[in-house]
Amino acid sequence: MAKDNNTENLESKDPKDENPYNLTGKLKVSDPEKKAAGFTAVKVSLENLIDEKTLLRGGKALFSMNQFTGFDCPSCAWPDPDDERSSLGEYCENGAKALAAEATSKKLDPEFFQENSVYELSKLDDLKIGKLGRLTHPLYLPPGGTHYQAIEWQDAFNKIANHLNELDSPDQAAFYTSGRTSNEASFVYQLFCKEFGTNNMPDCSNMCHETSGTALSPTIGIGKGTVKLEDLYEAEIIISIGHNPGTNAPRMLSALEKCKSNGGKIISINPLPEAGLFGFKNPQEIKGMLGGGVKLTDVYLPVKINGDMALLKALEILLFEFEKQSPGKVLDKSFIQEKTVGFEEFSKQFSKYKLEDLSVECGISVQQLREVAEMLAFKNRIIICWGMGITQQPNGVDMVKEMLNILLMKGSIGKKGAGVCPVRGHSNVQGNRTMLVNHKPTDEQLDTLEEVYGFKMPRSHGYDVVHTIKAMHEEKVKVLFCMGGNLLSAAPDTNFTSNAIKKLNLLVTVSTKLNRGHLVHGKEAIILPTYSRSDMDIMDDEVQIISTENSMGVVQASKGVLKPVSNNLINEMQIVCRMALATFGEKSKVNWKRFHDSYDAVRDDIAKCIPGFENYNERVRVKGGFYLPNGARDKQQFSSSYNYKAPFTISDVPENRLEDDEYLMGTTRTHDQFNTTIYGMNDRYRGVHNERRVIFMNEDDIQKAGLKNGDKVDLFNYDNNVERIAPLFIVVSYNIPKKNTMTYFPETNVLVPIDNIVRGSNMPASKYVKIKIKKHDPKIYDRIEV
Repeated sequence: MAKDNNTENLESKDPKDENPYNLTGKLKVSDPEKKAAGFTAVKVSLENLIDEKTLLRGGKALFSMNQFTGFDCPSCAWPDPDDERSSLGEYCENGAKALAAEATSKKLDPEFFQENSVYELSKLDDLKIGKLGRLTHPLYLPPGGTHYQAIEWQDAFNKIANHLNELDSPDQAAFYTSGRTSNEASFVYQLFCKEFGTNNMPDCSNMCHETSGTALSPTIGIGKGTVKLEDLYEAEIIISIGHNPGTNAPRMLSALEKCKSNGGKIISINPLPEAGLFGFKNPQEIKGMLGGGVKLTDVYLPVKINGDMALLKALEILLFEFEKQSPGKVLDKSFIQEKTVGFEEFSKQFSKYKLEDLSVECGISVQQLREVAEMLAFKNRIIICWGMGITQQPNGVDMVKEMLNILLMKGSIGKKGAGVCPVRGHSNVQGNRTMLVNHKPTDEQLDTLEEVYGFKMPRSHGYDVVHTIKAMHEEKVKVLFCMGGNLLSAAPDTNFTSNAIKKLNLLVTVSTKLNRGHLVHGKEAIILPTYSRSDMDIMDDEVQIISTENSMGVVQASKGVLKPVSNNLINEMQIVCRMALATFGEKSKVNWKRFHDSYDAVRDDIAKCIPGFENYNERVRVKGGFYLPNGARDKQQFSSSYNYKAPFTISDVPENRLEDDEYLMGTTRTHDQFNTTIYGMNDRYRGVHNERRVIFMNEDDIQKAGLKNGDKVDLFNYDNNVERIAPLFIVVSYNIPKKNTMTYFPETNVLVPIDNIVRGSNMPASKYVKIKIKKHDPKIYDRIEV
C-alpha cells in the first residue's frame, strides 16, 4: 500500500459532523494482512458470541454446525467433507458470526415496536438494526401506521389472502426467495405460486449466480458446477478468478491447502489482492493456529475490472502457441473431437487479436500471461473457480463460457481433479433453484407438476429481480411476498428500488431478525417470524429434519439444536401452507394440510416431481446425504442440443473506455459481513477498521484527481442521464489497478443503475459501474433522498 502521513493511523477529519449516513469518524487504516484465519479468527468468533449474549447457547450449537447429525451452516454454500469432519469445528469465522447472529438471546417483542416507530428505527445503521435481536411475534403495519403492532397468525394470513384474492391478475403479485429457505419450504412455496397462477418468482440467484447457470446450461447441459470437494484436492491447477474465498467462502481455503500439499498450483485473478489466497493459518489444526501459515497462491494477476475477457483470450492464444511447439501435448485433441463441437471456428478467431493489445486491456504483462499459460499447457487436471467478480460483469455470461472454452481445449471437465466450480453464496441458493424456484420453469418441469397435481400450470415466464423492481415501480406488481432475505439492501439502484417498494399495496416478509427491508414498506406491511437454521423445528413433539443442497450438488439433512427464542414461531413450510389454506380454501387441488403436518410428505412429493430425488426420505437420512445426478461430471454428457457434446463459443473482448474524470467501481463485502448482514465495522484483511464508507483507489489516481488519502468525497453515477449520489466516503489508497475503485455494498448499491445489467442473465452488473468522484460538499444532502 502506498503510504503518506495519514495512512497508518488514518482518521476522518471531522468526527463530530452530523450526517444521515452514520460516518463514524473513527476510521483506522493499517497495512493489509497477508494471511487469513488462524487464532484471530477463533478469537473473533468467540467475541461475536459474547456480543450477542449467547456464549453458552451459541457455543454449544457451533459444535453441531455442519456435522453429520447437526444443522447446515446458515452462511455460505461451501460443501462439507464426505468422510471425516473436524471435531474442533467444521465451520469458519463467518459461519460462527452467522450462528451468533441467529442464536442471540436478544429478543424483539411487541412492546419494543410499541416504543419505537418505523421512522426512528430507520435512522439506525444496518449494524445496529441487525444487533437488536430475534423477532418473536407476527407484526402488522396498517395503512398510514407509524408503528408495527402484534397480530395473530391467522389474522395475518387472512390479510395476505384478501390482498392476493383482490388482485386483477395473479401476475400482480411476486414471490421472492432467499437462499436460507430449505428444500422442503422452497418446493411448497413454488407450488403455491403456480397454483396461484404466476411464475413471478424472483430469487437471490438473480443477483449472484444467474449468470453461471445462463452460461453453463446450454453448453454443458447443467447450470451447476461439475466438481466434488475431493476434486480440488486432486487438481494440478486451480484458478480462482473474481472471488475472495478468505471472506466469502473461508472453508475453501482448507481445500486449497490440501491441493497445495498434493503438489497442485493455485492461480488467483482479481483486481484486489486477497489475504486468504496469499496465506492460510488453518484454525482446525493447532499448527495452523500457531504456525506461520501456508502460502496458497503461486501466481497473482491483478486484472483490471472487466479485463478478464482479454486475459482469457490471451491465455488461449498462448495455449495454441504451446501446442504448435509441442504438438499433441497441450490440447486434448481426442476430447475435442469426441466431446465438443465448433472447435475449428473457435480457433480461427484469434488471428484478429494481438497479445500485446490484450495485455494492455487486462493490465497483465505479456511475461506474466506467458508464465500462467505455461503452467496450464502441460496439465489437464484443471479447475476454474469463480465468484461474483465474474458473474456481475456486463459480459459475465460470455466470460463463464470463455473459461469453459479453456477447459474444453484441455479436456479438463468430467474427470477427477478437473471442471467448473462456481462458488455459490447463500447456503441453499442452489437448492432453491433445484426445487423449481425459477421465474423461467421448463415445459418438462411444468408437465410433471400438472400430472402430479391435476391443475394447469402458468406457462408464461415471470419476473426476475430486476423486472420485479421495475414492475413494482410501474404498479404492475402490487403485492410482494419475501421468503427471507433483505431485498431492498441487496437490490441495485437503491432509491429507485425503495420508491418501487413504497408503491406496493402489501409487503410481506418472512424473517428471523429485523433488517432495513422492513423499514421501507408498502401501504401495508406484515412481518412473519420464523425459525433459524439452528433452531429445533418441533412438530408433534419431535425435532424435524429439513434438507439443503450445497455448491457441489450434495443434498443432506439439517437438524436444529437450539430451543427457539419464542413459542410463537412456525416454520417456513407451515407459513406457506397456512397462506395457501387461507388463499385457496376448499378450491385447492393440493392437500396443503398434509404438507403442513409432515416434512416427509413434502419429500415424498419432491421425489415424484424432480429427477434425482427418488427415495428422498430414505436417502436424505443416510450419513452425509447424496449427490444429485450430474451428466457433465459423471458421464461427460453435455448439451442435448449438440448431441450431448459441449460447444465452443465465440465472444468479443469489450472496450472499456472511460472519460478522464471517470472510474470503474466494483462493489465487495467486508470481512465483517455476509451478503447484506453486517456483523461489525472492520475489514481487517484489507486493513480497514471502524468504518464502511470508504473507497479504495490507486495512489496515482488519488494524486491526479487532486485528492489525498483520508479525504472525504462524494460518488456519482450518471447512466441514462440520471444523477445517482453516494455521499460522504473516505479515500483509502490501495493496491488496485489504475482507474479502478472498490467500495462496499450495500452502501454503494445506490450507484448501480437498474438498467446496468449482465447481458443474458439480467443480473445487476454491480462489479462494473462508471462513477465520478468529487470532494465532499456538505450541501450535497439537499440533492438526494435520505
